[in-house]
Amino acid sequence: MTHPTMDKNRKWVPGFGAMLLILLSHTTSALEVPLDPKVLEGLPQPPTITLQSPKDYIFDPRENIVIHCEAKGKPHPSFSWTRNGTHFDVEKDSKVLMKPGSGTLVIDISGEKAEAYEGTYQCTAHNEHGTAVSNNIVIRQSRSPLWSKERNEAIVVQMGVSLVLQCRPPAGLPPPVIFWMDNNFQRLPLDKRVSQALNGDLYFSNVLPEDNRNDYICYARFPHTQTIQQKQPISVTVLDMEAMNETVAALYNVTDFYSDSPEGERRPGFMTPLGITSTKMVLRGETLELECIADGLPTPEISWQKDGGELPSSRMSFYNFKKTLKVSDVNEADAGDYRCTATNKLGTAQHVIKVSVKAAPFWVSAPRNLILAPNETGILTCRVNGEPKPKISWFVNGVPIENAPEDHSRKVDDDTVILSFVKTGSSAVYQCNASNEFGYLLANAFVNVLAEAPRVLTPPNGVYQVITNNPALLHCASFGSPIPTITWFKDSQTSVKNGDPYVIHENGTLEIHVAQPLHSGKYTCIASNNLGLKENHVYLEVKEPTRILKQPEYKDVQRGMSAVFECKVKHDPSLIPTVIWLKDNGELPDDERFDVDGDSLTIRDVTDEDEGTYTCIQNTTLDQDSASAMLTVVEPTPTPPIVYGNPDPPTDLEITDQAERSVQLTWTPGDEHNSPTQKFLIQYEDLLHQPGVWINLTDTPGTSTTVQLNLSPYVYYSFRVLALNGVGYSRPSQPSSQYRTNPSAPDENPSDVQGVGTQPGNLVISWTPLTGFLANGPGLEYKVLWRQKDVEEDWSSKTVANVSQFIVSGTPTYVPYEIKVQAINDYGSGPEPEVVIGYSGEDLPLSAPDSVQVMVHNSTLAEVHWEPVSLQSVRGKLQGYKVYFRRIRGLHETQEDTEQQEQVLTFSGNRSEGRLPGLQPYSLYNLTVRVLNIKGEGPASPSKTFETPEGVPGPPSFLNVINPGLDSLTLEWGPPMNNNGRLAGYTLKYQPVNTTNELGPVKVINFLANETTITLGNLNSSMLYKFYMSAKTIKGSGPIITEEAFTAMDTTVPNRQVDIATQGWFIGLMCAIALLILVLLIVCFIKRNKGGKYPVKEKEDAHQDPEIQPMKEDDGTFGEYSDTEDHKPLKGSRTPSNGTVRRDESDDSLVDYGEGGDGQFNEDGSFIGQYSGKKEKDTHEGNESSEAPSPVNAMNSFV
Repeated sequence: MTHPTMDKNRKWVPGFGAMLLILLSHTTSALEVPLDPKVLEGLPQPPTITLQSPKDYIFDPRENIVIHCEAKGKPHPSFSWTRNGTHFDVEKDSKVLMKPGSGTLVIDISGEKAEAYEGTYQCTAHNEHGTAVSNNIVIRQSRSPLWSKERNEAIVVQMGVSLVLQCRPPAGLPPPVIFWMDNNFQRLPLDKRVSQALNGDLYFSNVLPEDNRNDYICYARFPHTQTIQQKQPISVTVLDMEAMNETVAALYNVTDFYSDSPEGERRPGFMTPLGITSTKMVLRGETLELECIADGLPTPEISWQKDGGELPSSRMSFYNFKKTLKVSDVNEADAGDYRCTATNKLGTAQHVIKVSVKAAPFWVSAPRNLILAPNETGILTCRVNGEPKPKISWFVNGVPIENAPEDHSRKVDDDTVILSFVKTGSSAVYQCNASNEFGYLLANAFVNVLAEAPRVLTPPNGVYQVITNNPALLHCASFGSPIPTITWFKDSQTSVKNGDPYVIHENGTLEIHVAQPLHSGKYTCIASNNLGLKENHVYLEVKEPTRILKQPEYKDVQRGMSAVFECKVKHDPSLIPTVIWLKDNGELPDDERFDVDGDSLTIRDVTDEDEGTYTCIQNTTLDQDSASAMLTVVEPTPTPPIVYGNPDPPTDLEITDQAERSVQLTWTPGDEHNSPTQKFLIQYEDLLHQPGVWINLTDTPGTSTTVQLNLSPYVYYSFRVLALNGVGYSRPSQPSSQYRTNPSAPDENPSDVQGVGTQPGNLVISWTPLTGFLANGPGLEYKVLWRQKDVEEDWSSKTVANVSQFIVSGTPTYVPYEIKVQAINDYGSGPEPEVVIGYSGEDLPLSAPDSVQVMVHNSTLAEVHWEPVSLQSVRGKLQGYKVYFRRIRGLHETQEDTEQQEQVLTFSGNRSEGRLPGLQPYSLYNLTVRVLNIKGEGPASPSKTFETPEGVPGPPSFLNVINPGLDSLTLEWGPPMNNNGRLAGYTLKYQPVNTTNELGPVKVINFLANETTITLGNLNSSMLYKFYMSAKTIKGSGPIITEEAFTAMDTTVPNRQVDIATQGWFIGLMCAIALLILVLLIVCFIKRNKGGKYPVKEKEDAHQDPEIQPMKEDDGTFGEYSDTEDHKPLKGSRTPSNGTVRRDESDDSLVDYGEGGDGQFNEDGSFIGQYSGKKEKDTHEGNESSEAPSPVNAMNSFV
């Protein structure tokens, strides 16, 4: 698949479209000539390096040097080498052998100075179409130099102070592994007080008397040569000054002491690193190791933090009692200040380590092989990153591009090479070299110029069968240069075009999303380019689905009765179904009571164990259907029980006919308790090897009372017998007398003999030991024998005891061994053991899969192909391949999607392809492939990017209805969360819903992608409408989102005066108020008549004005009577329509009887002081308002 920048250029460069089409639609040929032998015939191919040794190769001088260089091409390439930049003539050196058919060098350094072959090697693979080169492989000899001679002075130190014992090992290649031991080769114990630093020095935060010893020895183990060297022992004496007297103190010179610090508790301080701050540089992808070791008393605790950020918990680990912090797979975000804090009860100390992250060059996009037709245009890109920024250099066939023959069709622009209008015969291999001070990357990419007529790779006359309503994929894989154009025809007549229901994928595959019977028939695909055409025929058969018509039913069945489940199925006549019955999702019990006959399952004589769920599965070659039912077992109708019981134990056990390995045992049966004895079980106890454990030996029919027993040597036997009837076992009989057999040689050898390597260079031989019963005698041992398979050598052997495994070291990596284990005791050897084949330890694979290709089937499914690695490079048992892939971003996005996690799929076995499901449409992905053995994974293949095509979008993110009107509604919506392509627009469907929930006619409106709101007019008022909104791309419409809304109600405001005056509730209310006032008046008159004289009588006599004396009686003082309630306006009062309060001139007005004029009544008795909800105005203000009272206010006044 081409890089995205090539898409931009295709609009401008003639012939570029055809090249891009080849690369996109033929992922099997985008980078390589297809591996199909029919296609390979006659097709040239420039060389491709398939296997090479690592850039840094440290060899063991005891073994041959093997420098790998394998390549492929057509014709097969020839190989040559350079050493230290000059030609290396392999044929002139008798110690150097180049393997036939490859460039791998085998250098025999036995008897030679290995240093003579150190240097920088580079392999070249060449054929007539180009030259590929390997990395520069630096060959160095492993070294384990001797420790320099030195004399260690004895160290005398005061208790409680800190101490450092320096190791300073000799520099080796690779560096040695350091550890401290004593004279007895026991590792010195390490804890939070005593620890070993990364450089190998031994640190004491504070010394104690227990640290007194004269054998502190530093050891250095050199991995390649497996040699161990030791430093001279160091003696440490710890003094307790308070316990010393002056005489003892005088024996030591002050200069002999390691420290003159006072004994006692002290605050923490750092022994390493020194100072307040230090710096550390680490390369991207490597492991960051930070170390802080503190002194102090009590021993300080160490903690870590990162200033301004958090420690990467998923990649972080602590070692050496939290004194060492390791961060794996370092990236740029790990740079910053790391603070270590040492704490004890007296205080704290801190040190800041400033970490900077640099990077050797790493690939962003490595150049990919190109296959171009004459006059087409292609682009090679070499995109790398690093810190500092790498320098990029281009080579052609191993020659710097500036020194290569001039080619006017070639243009170099930094990390890009543009090849325009390529010519036949211009095939070549281009090399991209990216380097900075920390390393380099080298990649080969060939440009193969081919002119080939189309070939169809899909086998002819293939038959595809699918079930109705499932997708169908009809393949038409092709090869040609220029890339062929694929066209499809149905029944050799109808041209099949892109569009529902058909989709023609870029790789030529024809997809029918929902296959129907009418789609069955003959399909023809034609591959054509300017050199010719080729056609191929395939057939599609769409079958009816399998469906269970009569499902099994739930049943309650009495114990002992029969249960029948039926399962009748309907299926396509051309498909023959098979029925499978399951019980509780497992196989049916192996019991003759279960009878499967056609479409039914019968269970006879049902028991409690038969209760459960039974599932019928009807399978065809294309689909299946299933149904389940439960069986419940219930109690049968009770009948008078017969009393059964367990048998009584046998008695009178007697041993007769005693021989070396056999005896005869007899007994007397006990009572059977209404159930006949079915059998007798004979058990034995081995009083020598397993006292107290009874083991089943044999059984005999219930009619027998004698049995012949075969015995084993070296066992102290005691026997007992149990009887079994239909109820169960009896209690065991009393044990027989003891019988001892004599020892002998073992009769058998250990079982389960295996040979498995647990690490490179070893073979673990294991077995299941013989029990004491099988030892046949004392002194049991095992003779372990092994030799390498298919190698002429004698058996190696080792005799061991009381173990179940033996480790053979120094074996080659993953080679077969013949293994035998024989049992031996003091009386001889067991039989000749069988030979078992085992394999020595595996190592990580050397090579990465090559020629990774990606075929995108649809928007969510891709298929990845790769060329399997050679079995030799696997260096173990091939487990399969792992494909790591991650979504980089959407094709419509510019920023990388950093939240996407890398996914991984494992494909077992020697696979060369696998499918990647569940991809996100319209996205850019990258992937790598790794080979897997039991030991682990090999290196990753070059990263491969690919794009998924568009799919249907997700639903709009929201759909809201706002501003409802009488005849209109406004809708607004949001774009989908996942466009899955280029958004083409939206489709709105809506329809009214009447009061009986019946749906009206549907109206459809389409919108552009930038439209997100619409106002719908001419709608019915007070009507419920249902809306359906979906987004669409060129692939179709996505899921819908729905919403419902009402238009506003059609209401008119009535005349307020007329409305309230004519309302029945208002008239009734007024009547109730008038009646209440009348009752109050009557009560007041009654109380007045009964109340006697009041002080106001004198006032009444002084004012004889008849206008204020409505009563003519002598005791009528009502005109002066007043209650405090008269000052309070009554709720429910109202103002006349003209807004004035008119006082009637009648003497009956109650105002004459009050002390104020706020509370007033109309002549009909209605109180009007507060009805309007306002304070009454004076009479001269009343005409300023003629507003009628609101019916809403009137309602509020009654609440």
